[in-house]
Amino acid sequence: MPDRNLIGQKARIRRARPDEAEQLSGLARRSKAHWGYDAEFLRRAAAELTITPRAITDHEVWVLEHEGRIIGFHRVIPGQPAVLEDLWLEPDGIGAGHGRRLWEHAVGVARAGGASVMELDAEPNAMGFYQRMGAVGMGVTASPVVPGRDLPRMRVSLEDGRSAAGM
Repeated sequence: MPDRNLIGQKARIRRARPDEAEQLSGLARRSKAHWGYDAEFLRRAAAELTITPRAITDHEVWVLEHEGRIIGFHRVIPGQPAVLEDLWLEPDGIGAGHGRRLWEHAVGVARAGGASVMELDAEPNAMGFYQRMGAVGMGVTASPVVPGRDLPRMRVSLEDGRSAAGM
C-alpha cells in the first residue's frame, strides 16, 4: 500500500451514490470489527451498520476516495441539531488523518445545513478521537444492539466559527 499520508493528500471527498450502499455497509462492518468485537456482536450489529440506498439519497453521505477506492465515509442527518450518524474508515486508514478530514467535512456539511450543534453516539473506542475533534460528552444512548450497553452521546458546537478540531 502507498504511504498513508500521500493518500490523504491525493484523496478526494465526494457525494456517495445510492449504488454504493452495499460497499459502504461493508466498510462500516470492517471498521467496527477493527475494535476487536466478537463475531456474535458483529452479527447483532450488522443491521445498525447497514447503509441503504435511501439513506444515501435522504441524508448527506460523503465518501473519501483515493484512486477509485473508498477509504472512508460520513453521514450527516441535517437538522437542529445535525446528527453525525456515521463516520467510518477502512481499518488500514485509521490513524492517518483521514478521520479528521472526514470530521471537518461533516462539520462543514452540518453548518451549511444551518445547524449550530452536531450530536453523535460515539463508538466507545473512538471517543478519544471525537474529544480531540472538540466534541464533549452529554450523556448516554442505549445501544440498539446489546441490552444494557450504553453508547456515549456527544455534541459539538458549530456556532462560533472556529474549526471543530480547535474547540
